[in-house]
Amino acid sequence: MFQNCLICTDFKDGLYRLVDFVSNLANNGLKRIIFLHSISVWEDERIAKVDEEKIAQAKERLAPALDKVPNGVEVKIEVLSGTVKDCVLQLIETYEIDVVFTGMPVRNALETKIFGSHTLDLAPATTTPLMVLRPQLISTYTYEELSLRTKHFWRYLLVPYNDGDSAKYLLERIKQMAQNQPDGSFEQCLLLWVIDDGGRSHELSEYHLQQAQEKLNQVQQQLETLNLKVNTEIRQGNPLEEILDAAIYYDISAIATACQYRSNFLAWTAPSLANDILSQSWFPVLFFSPEK
Repeated sequence: MFQNCLICTDFKDGLYRLVDFVSNLANNGLKRIIFLHSISVWEDERIAKVDEEKIAQAKERLAPALDKVPNGVEVKIEVLSGTVKDCVLQLIETYEIDVVFTGMPVRNALETKIFGSHTLDLAPATTTPLMVLRPQLISTYTYEELSLRTKHFWRYLLVPYNDGDSAKYLLERIKQMAQNQPDGSFEQCLLLWVIDDGGRSHELSEYHLQQAQEKLNQVQQQLETLNLKVNTEIRQGNPLEEILDAAIYYDISAIATACQYRSNFLAWTAPSLANDILSQSWFPVLFFSPEK
């Protein structure tokens, strides 16, 4: 389970609000919580002086995280100069981070291509899982709503599964996550297999449904040995639409997803279910980056 987390914020994504919920974050099993704000480096000396003021302002804004820290929990504030990706990678190594919280607006493929995304830049650069929260939502939660949300980030995960390479990789990461977890931090998961049978015969669809159920039953047994409560469901239709609909129906905490490609830039820009979930899901997304 996760113990060392890095929370990245640009003060526009709403993640800075988590400074008021350190005790709740610890309820998820976190023992080390690092808050990061990165500031761009400028060559001009006059601008550099302004950046020093921004650094002081950022530290002051994140300072409430240091109040009322629970016993056994370490909290630190880091305000660094440099690109977001470079700062994150540096702190991942320094603090042995095993999960990174980051904000990413809901965007379509064209908007992502035009405006870019720090999260998509970071994903292929590290093996550390990313917990992606939507600024549009976390910024509008009331204090009470955010207090409840921060207590149970991973209690009930939706795990898309189709027996492909990325799905098998995701399953292995979920198994690792389930081991040595604090009580209540990760209790349940929904294994969801979505079959897109457009234009296929009824007999072929029935065959695929039977195969999918058999494989889901096998995976369910594996996860239940790790003291997880596991539900399974098979749906037919558009994978992203069915995943989001199931997340609403089952009261999911977050959607888990993964991919296996790392160095091929074209693979990251090509359409895929993982990219669709990262870019378009309103739910929190736990993304497992590919192994090196």
